[in-house]
Amino acid sequence: EETERRRWRSIRVMYLTMFLSSVGFSIVMSSIWPFLQKVDPSSSPTFLGWVLASYSLAQLFACPALGAWANARGSSMPLLTSMLLGTAGHVMYMYAHAVHSRGRFLVLAARIFLGLGAGTTQAVVRAFASAATNMDERTPVMANLSACQALGFILGPVLQTVLTWVGEEGVSWPPLALQLNMYTAPALLGAALTLANAILVTCAFWLAGWRARGEGEEVNNVSSETSNARERQYTRMSLNLLAVITSNILFFVTLFIFTVFETIATPLSMHMFAWSRAQAVLYDGLLLAGLGLQAIGVFMAAKPLTPRFFQ
Repeated sequence: EETERRRWRSIRVMYLTMFLSSVGFSIVMSSIWPFLQKVDPSSSPTFLGWVLASYSLAQLFACPALGAWANARGSSMPLLTSMLLGTAGHVMYMYAHAVHSRGRFLVLAARIFLGLGAGTTQAVVRAFASAATNMDERTPVMANLSACQALGFILGPVLQTVLTWVGEEGVSWPPLALQLNMYTAPALLGAALTLANAILVTCAFWLAGWRARGEGEEVNNVSSETSNARERQYTRMSLNLLAVITSNILFFVTLFIFTVFETIATPLSMHMFAWSRAQAVLYDGLLLAGLGLQAIGVFMAAKPLTPRFFQ
């Protein structure tokens, strides 16, 4: 029974980790272009494209490496490493203004670090959740992870919208060479949340002394005998490679479409509606929050519908 409690406690920590990872990604989504213009007025839309692409490119190279590390050594250290990288990215983003004319390059570096951290976090979290659940539990747990991810996409832009009250100038802290405004305050909040999450993950994995199967230990007392029998039946089934490839393609297409909101939504709205930087951050943040609400409804509908149809 204690093992069961620890197992579900760790899974719930993964829910929170996925949520906070999404918040860290989306909390600056609508303000990157206005922030680049403020840091360096000579920043071009082309450079914005490189800043946004650097996040995904960092994910592309980091996920396989840290995924292999997680397979070999367990999830704890890769997760903590990715969170430290994400924290460093938020801090670099906060101090982009202090570099003056070169601030845009610090924003680029910050996005690389954030990509290294966020992509790896989400990959390891999903792998851990898959290893820590049986076949009956896996689909609801994965749906909950996706819902937490969507909820993070909602709350991130909402927090950015709320923090617009700080203003473009904000307040300065000369001892720390920090200017806290509507662009840097979300990064400060993201760094604090990431550090808090790292502490929570440390407690969940190391102090509880529990690890998912596939990392050196078997999960004991995971399910009833009926559930175990069903899992053994699934284990004997051959891998449907076509289904795996199709799922990956669908995931790619979904993220490809989502990139539209990350890349051109803010510049296009500023151009089409003559919005100021502050207005674009506010209204685009509300738009992204509405899209996140719609996504949560879809993910929650997947839980009751999955048992009625073949996945």
